[in-house]
Amino acid sequence: MEALSMLLGNTAIAVAILIGAGALGTAIGFGILGGRFLEGAARQPEMIPTLQVKMFIVAGLLDAVTMIGVGIALFLLFANPFIAIVKG
Repeated sequence: MEALSMLLGNTAIAVAILIGAGALGTAIGFGILGGRFLEGAARQPEMIPTLQVKMFIVAGLLDAVTMIGVGIALFLLFANPFIAIVKG
């Protein structure tokens, strides 16, 4: 029984770190992306439409990586495959 509670506690900590790191990485990525977009737009205003399209593509990829991390975290939280190993 102690092993099960230890597993659930460690899983909760891992999920919190995974979601927190994903949110932090996305925030830093969006900050850098927005800053570079503004720098590029200030240097070459005629390139704004092209830069904007590329910025939105990269923003979508940043969100996708975060959502994959959240999906893995929720899988570990609600359908933990290691519980069967500890119980069995």
